[in-house]
Amino acid sequence: MSTMKTPGVYIVEKNAFPNSVVEVATAVPAFIGYTEKAMNGNKSLLNKPWRITSMAEFRAYFGEAPKPKFELAEDANAPAITFNGKNYTLNRTDKYILYYSMLLFYANGGGPCYIVSVGDYTTDIEKEKLEQGIAPLVKEQEPTMVIMPEAVVLEAENCYALQVAALQHCGYEMKNRFAILDVHNGYKDRKDADGDVVNQFRENIGSEFLDFGAAYYPWINTSIVQESELDFENLDMANLQTLLKEELELTSYDEDKKAQIEAYIDGLKEGLTDLERSTLHKVLSQLSPLYRDIMKEMRTVLNLLPVSAAMAGVYTMVDNTKGVWKAPANVGIATAISPAVNISHEEQEDLNVPLSGKSVNAIRTFTGEGIKVWGARTLDGNSLDWRYINVRRTMIMLQESVKNAARAYVFDPNEANTWINVKSMISNFLNGIWKRGGLAGAVPEDAYSVHVGLGETMTPEDILEGIMRITVLVAITRPAEFIEFTFQQQMQKS
Repeated sequence: MSTMKTPGVYIVEKNAFPNSVVEVATAVPAFIGYTEKAMNGNKSLLNKPWRITSMAEFRAYFGEAPKPKFELAEDANAPAITFNGKNYTLNRTDKYILYYSMLLFYANGGGPCYIVSVGDYTTDIEKEKLEQGIAPLVKEQEPTMVIMPEAVVLEAENCYALQVAALQHCGYEMKNRFAILDVHNGYKDRKDADGDVVNQFRENIGSEFLDFGAAYYPWINTSIVQESELDFENLDMANLQTLLKEELELTSYDEDKKAQIEAYIDGLKEGLTDLERSTLHKVLSQLSPLYRDIMKEMRTVLNLLPVSAAMAGVYTMVDNTKGVWKAPANVGIATAISPAVNISHEEQEDLNVPLSGKSVNAIRTFTGEGIKVWGARTLDGNSLDWRYINVRRTMIMLQESVKNAARAYVFDPNEANTWINVKSMISNFLNGIWKRGGLAGAVPEDAYSVHVGLGETMTPEDILEGIMRITVLVAITRPAEFIEFTFQQQMQKS
């Protein structure tokens, strides 16, 4: 208060309590990929992070699902459909999966997130465009996770380069977010003739900032895409007509029936009305087993998805229900039908505890329990500090929360009163986290401690240079990853 110069009564108010620390959000993923559009009214959202809270908002700003296109081709090595002694496979000519990944995210508990659209469905998926989608996130403080589902549709080297860039963004540029990665070709068995996909991932992911990311294997078969979303327009209709007529010749219908069915087959073309297309699709589904098999195979291909978006939803759900300090594991995955590869207990040993330390978390199926996330490790599995996902993400939350609150004291006097206020502010915040189970310890003194002051954390030179040094020690809870029971017989006592 200024010096009093006029006689009178003056009131002086003093703050009885220190500033409080506001806990930052922990589950706000940022998705980078291709969308049907990227418009807010007349303004383009291309390469601009845009916050949404539901699939309805996603559709409003970024459009609908892609119209997937397939080619039927003979393939003796990877048969999907067998007809008349020949093997056929369905090759998808476009690979846009961000829309389906968003459905997977919200099905598993997703909430607010950011979308960075780097192109539409008329452009090819390119490494450079996806990488450019990372840069705009530097200016956004809210996102806490980075996910690029479409990285896996690129060539292996481009996928790995994008994943390394995501780790660098999280661990070097920002230090306040976490990358969720997929294994390239993660639908293949590790004994596949093309090589061990997990080892290839480990060899190419680099060795920097591994504690800021986690990887999951294998991909999952989902129920995201429904039968009603597919029909003959998703196929090369010339090849389809040829095969359907070949099937008709092999079927024992009378001539009138054959002529009627052939008329339906000849009716396959572009530009039909919705009613005409729906009617023709239903008729062919009833009359042609081959057509049904093709539709089923198309749906199977589309429903095979990388698991990163589902894990972003799982992280969000666990954070909101139990806290960021709970490991996002031993949790079921909604809309998942099965893992693309079944993993046994023995096979998971190398995934979880490899010599390289680059742990890959398993997606496994358990009889009577369904499909579960069965791993909670970062890629830095050899680090005792940052081995677990929840430890790294809890520390990110604590650091960001305290840093934001400490800005209120920038340029305040670097003396004892300020130190006491800062220490009280941080201690009160950590006490609240401890009471909720986020810190380990029977009493607060065991869970955390805050140190600040001349001779304790600062030297006289620090004060002369305007530096306030604060040391915060926290005991973050770690998951009970291995539970051991000891059973032993004892002598009969009566």
